[in-house]
Amino acid sequence: MSQRNSGYARKPRDQYLTPAWVTEALLPHIPARIRSVWEPAAGRGHIASVLNAAGYKVKATDLKTGNDFLRSRSHVEAVITNPPYGLATEFVCHALGRTYRLGGFVAMLLNTDFDHAKRRQHLFGACPQFDKKLVLTRRIVWFTPLIASPSSNHAWFIWDWRNNAKPLLSYYYEDRTCSLTVP
Repeated sequence: MSQRNSGYARKPRDQYLTPAWVTEALLPHIPARIRSVWEPAAGRGHIASVLNAAGYKVKATDLKTGNDFLRSRSHVEAVITNPPYGLATEFVCHALGRTYRLGGFVAMLLNTDFDHAKRRQHLFGACPQFDKKLVLTRRIVWFTPLIASPSSNHAWFIWDWRNNAKPLLSYYYEDRTCSLTVP
């Protein structure tokens, strides 16, 4: 069964601006070794501003300003973004390639069921770098004014090249995060 129609027209070029609380939920899950982050689908800089405020050195780029992440060959410590929905798999794969050399970290904000697709299992069950799924228990409001309640669920999917444990399933609540080890 699919989720109901939200009643909103799709935003051009997937310009969905990430509310601050969504990035703030991720902050405790970024390894202490990470100092710099690339936000390659920065849009108006919502994720980047939260990361900057938390003390990270952030490189914020976007295709609309002429920076095509998928063509980049730079090696970076971390990639954190809310990728364009239609290019999410490509963004994850490319981010993993760009962070490999530095033993880095990747976090992507995606629909909660992104890990369900058989054609993406190489990124999850068959990927030792897959570290965690951080489920947001509050739905993201992408549109204002609000016509209808949000109908999509989201999670941060996290990969870490230094991961050598089984992946965790975590739930973000307004006042805490609960984690479970996935067998």
